[in-house]
Amino acid sequence: MIELAAVFAVAGAASNAVGTAFQRKVASTSQRRGIRLVVELARQPFWLIGMAGVICAALFQSLALVNGPLSLVQPLFILELPFALLVAAPLMHRRLPHSGWWGVGGCVVGLAVLLVAAAPHGAVDQAPLVRWIPALCLCVGAMAGAVVLAGRGRPPARRAALLAAASAIGNALTAALLKSATGTFADHGFTAFLRSWQTYGFALAGTAAVILLENALQAGPLAAAQPALTIGDAVVSLTLGITLFDERIRTGWWLVPEACGALLIVVGVLVLSRAVQRIVVLPVRAEQRDLAT
Repeated sequence: MIELAAVFAVAGAASNAVGTAFQRKVASTSQRRGIRLVVELARQPFWLIGMAGVICAALFQSLALVNGPLSLVQPLFILELPFALLVAAPLMHRRLPHSGWWGVGGCVVGLAVLLVAAAPHGAVDQAPLVRWIPALCLCVGAMAGAVVLAGRGRPPARRAALLAAASAIGNALTAALLKSATGTFADHGFTAFLRSWQTYGFALAGTAAVILLENALQAGPLAAAQPALTIGDAVVSLTLGITLFDERIRTGWWLVPEACGALLIVVGVLVLSRAVQRIVVLPVRAEQRDLAT
């Protein structure tokens, strides 16, 4: 089951990366906004491919959470960043810089070391309400606090990092609620799924996370937002997995390789964030300037 969860999680990360890259590519060529933008994009084959990628990612994530612990599934979504870079480079007709390959290697090797050393195990599908209440209060409170601290007038990089951190908490909370809701669906069927409060909870949390992410990307550089988003999601997911679903990781001397793996991931994400900035964001802005003239 653990192996199946890992396969589904990696497939979800790859699907989400493809979806994001294709959607960004098509959206960069349009000057429309709001509903008109959606109508125009819906006619583009590349945008439809991107939407299919996002939908497949959600399905793969649900299957992964049914079959494995949250503390395994969500960290594997770190692979979305290297996947996105590998897809976006040829799509944007750009070459992957040498630093990008080092970043990919750092993320992949670091994640492998961390998960092998931690060996997440012991998950259950449901958590009692007495655990959900403090988890919800802390997550929502932390998200609200980050938004307040990221108020207007703050430096752009700080605003981007804080809003991305709030989005990361929202993503982790969404995954926890999704795990509970999909567990209800697997055990009791669709009717019970619709009656579960977690079903509507993950929809609200997911919507909030997306809105916060869009604001983070507009507030400042991607190199400031992406590390907070990627690392924050993994850390909060691990915490929620342990406190809500009785998941366990190895401790003792295993903490040494776990720390080394986490450090490699952080370095890899920082390097990849700068590479993505050069490959995706800068060409998009150039295309928008060309269209404006």
